[in-house]
Amino acid sequence: MHTFRTFAACLLLLLSVWLGGACSTDAAPVAAATAAPARPAEGSPDRILFIIASSTVHGTSTLPASISFGEVVHAWDVFNAAGYAVDMVSPDGGAVPILDDYVGPDVAARLHDARIMDPLRTTFTPAQVDAARYRAVYYVGGSNAMYGVPEHPALQRIALQVYEGNGGVLSAVCHGTAGIVNLRLASGAYLIAGKRVSGFPEEHEQQGAAYFKQFPFLIGTTVRARGGVFHAVDGEAPHIQVDGRLVTGQNYASAAPVARAVVAALGPPAHRLPQRAAPN
Repeated sequence: MHTFRTFAACLLLLLSVWLGGACSTDAAPVAAATAAPARPAEGSPDRILFIIASSTVHGTSTLPASISFGEVVHAWDVFNAAGYAVDMVSPDGGAVPILDDYVGPDVAARLHDARIMDPLRTTFTPAQVDAARYRAVYYVGGSNAMYGVPEHPALQRIALQVYEGNGGVLSAVCHGTAGIVNLRLASGAYLIAGKRVSGFPEEHEQQGAAYFKQFPFLIGTTVRARGGVFHAVDGEAPHIQVDGRLVTGQNYASAAPVARAVVAALGPPAHRLPQRAAPN
């Protein structure tokens, strides 16, 4: 009797192990087949990533360069009002340059708005960014946007993950369009090939100025060389192009219209950002 009980117990143990192994083997293909990019925790707000340049000078010169503060503020206001959270990344991480010449009177008071200034002082490094969390990317312009961002491989991978992996929206304004000209899809084709694109045209630059001689490439010329259809208008009025999930704007005045077009393309966020009051 004792021998029979021992044999039965061993048999049950072997049977349970075999069944457990069989379940694990059957489940593996299902998990692989349904794998999807990681998403934010349930209930966390939908997010948009601002890509901002770190360079403090033009190229190899000592000429000071800066982000366009207003292009941050005006886009941030639209995304915030729509319920999207905004994170910011730069090639070097940390504080990005904001020169007085790039802070217009319409946004000067926002230099005291911690909701915007804190992220600008503590931008993420590319290594800190989980691209699967974002529904859109917004490339900020400014005189420094020509340097460090367009050729940065980690920033390129982030943008392409959002666009191809997440099915998200890519957007850029003014000199920020420089950031998208080198992006290649998984097929190897340039992302902008065959697409309508806007950005700050070289015809509007001060071509005799020292800063212009530092530019590594020209936006309009490069867009056309990559197979894109470059659109720009005379004057300083807002001008944007929307081509599928690519939204681009020509100039400073286009920052808010670009952001509104991104929101229209995305639709309302599944999880809204809790609103924080602006400082008095």
